[in-house]
Amino acid sequence: MAISTLAELKTTIADFLNRSDLTSVVPTFIDLAESQINRDVRHWRMENRATTTLTSQYLTRPSDWVQTQRIRINGGKDNLELLSSAAMDERRAYADNITGVPDGFRHIEDQFEFFPSPNADLPCELVYLQKIPALTDSNTTNWLLTYAPDIYLYGSLLHTAPYLSDDPRIAVWAQLYSAAVQRLNEESEQADESVSGLRMRRRGLNTGSTRYN
Repeated sequence: MAISTLAELKTTIADFLNRSDLTSVVPTFIDLAESQINRDVRHWRMENRATTTLTSQYLTRPSDWVQTQRIRINGGKDNLELLSSAAMDERRAYADNITGVPDGFRHIEDQFEFFPSPNADLPCELVYLQKIPALTDSNTTNWLLTYAPDIYLYGSLLHTAPYLSDDPRIAVWAQLYSAAVQRLNEESEQADESVSGLRMRRRGLNTGSTRYN
């Protein structure tokens, strides 16, 4: 059976389990799988570009943020340097917490912190990996389910372990899930290393840049 929608995924999971008493918790297995998938998968299809304006020392990250690729001040030649917490604190102390055009940033809680703190409103561009859009009754498919349904299937089945106890299928599903994720991540790495213009194609994933405040 093809798996291209949320309904088809639920049906296939139920078929693999062959347990009518677990039907009601299949959506929970999928939710748990999505959380794990967002931690495990790193693919160019997750890349998104957002524009915003730096107005202070801190900026809240986008709600769908997974990993920062780069931050650049509009008109600047270089990407901002990712700093450790120790390096950020050292620079602030050494420079007496000056303001100016930021050349570095760090991750802190759910925010970015910039150094120097902006001394004016500075438009910037953020390129980051975003969460894979969750499957819902109104969003019944996404690029991952279309492209790699096995990751969704085996990832969901893995989270049935507390209900299946010592079922030997869990180990098989874990191996199949790990292999599928590895193949997908390796494919993305190979695309990055190629000279086929995939970097340009990434920009075409969105109808326009995303703006957030």
